[in-house]
Amino acid sequence: MTGSRRVPIAHLDRFYIGGQWTVPSSTATIDVVESATEEVYYRIAEAREADISRAVGAARQAFDEGPWPRMAHAQRAQFLRAMAQAVAERTDDVVELWPRESGILASVVAPVMTEVPMAFNYYADLAETFPFEQAVQPTTSGGRYGMIVSEPVGVVGAIVPWNAPMTLMAFKLAPALLAGCTVVVKASPEAPGTAYLMAEIAEQVGLPAGVLNVVTADREASEALVRDSRVDKITFTGSTAVGKRIAGILAERVGRYTLELGGKSAAVILDDMELTEAADRLAAAECFLSGQICASLTRVILPRNRHDEMVELLADRFAKVRVGDPFDPDVQMGPLATELQRERVEGYIAIGKEEGAVLAGGGGRPKHLDRGWYVEPTVFGNVDNSSRIAQEEIFGPVLTVIPARDEADAVRLANDTIFGLNSSVFTNDPDRAREVATQLRSGTVGQSNNRADFGVGFGGFKQSGIGREGGVAGLYPYLENKTMIFDDLPRDFPTAADG
Repeated sequence: MTGSRRVPIAHLDRFYIGGQWTVPSSTATIDVVESATEEVYYRIAEAREADISRAVGAARQAFDEGPWPRMAHAQRAQFLRAMAQAVAERTDDVVELWPRESGILASVVAPVMTEVPMAFNYYADLAETFPFEQAVQPTTSGGRYGMIVSEPVGVVGAIVPWNAPMTLMAFKLAPALLAGCTVVVKASPEAPGTAYLMAEIAEQVGLPAGVLNVVTADREASEALVRDSRVDKITFTGSTAVGKRIAGILAERVGRYTLELGGKSAAVILDDMELTEAADRLAAAECFLSGQICASLTRVILPRNRHDEMVELLADRFAKVRVGDPFDPDVQMGPLATELQRERVEGYIAIGKEEGAVLAGGGGRPKHLDRGWYVEPTVFGNVDNSSRIAQEEIFGPVLTVIPARDEADAVRLANDTIFGLNSSVFTNDPDRAREVATQLRSGTVGQSNNRADFGVGFGGFKQSGIGREGGVAGLYPYLENKTMIFDDLPRDFPTAADG
């Protein structure tokens, strides 16, 4: 294993609560295990329900009594810009943490990390352009002047996953903070490091006490965050099964939520697309973060007369993928994040064989690696769209190739899923891409590649989630609209230009 094995976290034994590094309520700790070596990388304090309650209390007090929600949006934007700069300065620390915790290649961390300061700066810019106050004409109330004011939703619980924690955290934090919310970040026990970096950044830029609080907890204590009536909104990224439970709990108290959940996304290959080019793109994309991406194009759907060639091309490309140490610049795919995740992927590979799909490439552990949570990139052919490997999210480097009768059948198969997160139409004709895209039930449809774009807005149809993250749409879930009606014109009433 290369790299310095440095742990760039200052307070492994504390939580960041109310602007202070706080001693936990118990001595419980979590072992963060390095994906490539199976060795303990560091130990971090584990939050119990008492710690969650304390963090929520700090966020509640900061929202109800503190200066943050009462600042002008432009003032809060200054903090966001400072956080963007501080995040950029901590890129080397993220390069140390993210590959060890989740298996991403160190060589791609810095390019991917550019999205994080971008997110903070993007939402800072919205302080000047978003219509937080709009003049409206009353119609049924009898008043003469009306306005809609977009106010912060309140205290937000942000539950961050282990696969891309810094990026996904940024697209929750930045809009929430601009809106004027206070936040409790619940870090994943598998990959809590970058959440602690964000807490250190909050301290560095002087974010008011209680505006950002960071704890690491497993499921039981995490559920306490969801159940706490002092939390106005939960934003969660993770599995559909957990998302359903969160939604059910919040329904009991009409809590707000944004859910970015699972996917089983289709790549629909049209007859004009060169298969070698499509195979190159699909194979390369599936190796990113070892396929541990909710938006991965894992269902490859194309006419039956092209099926065998595509399977052969994907198997050939996967056979040439260099799997190994994520810090090795020559490696093209690292390990899965955890032992449990590898067991899950291997379990689905076994299911695929049992179901009668043809294992065309991969399917095992790399023979040259005797430790680490590695699995070979895998492709199945002749997959029945109703089979489990075609319908259930595997969250690993496994592609399923599904034959279709024709284009209409390919669209039908693509939509025949409980998910609707992402998809792509592989064609050189943008008009055909748009025509097919209008028929696909997914939150994003790209042309000839995975085009998931948090800068524009990301989220799913059906059981892939509720709400959007990124873009202007990603700000709305952190706002509540208040209608104000007046008999006479108040001071500072928004003009048409303001709205």
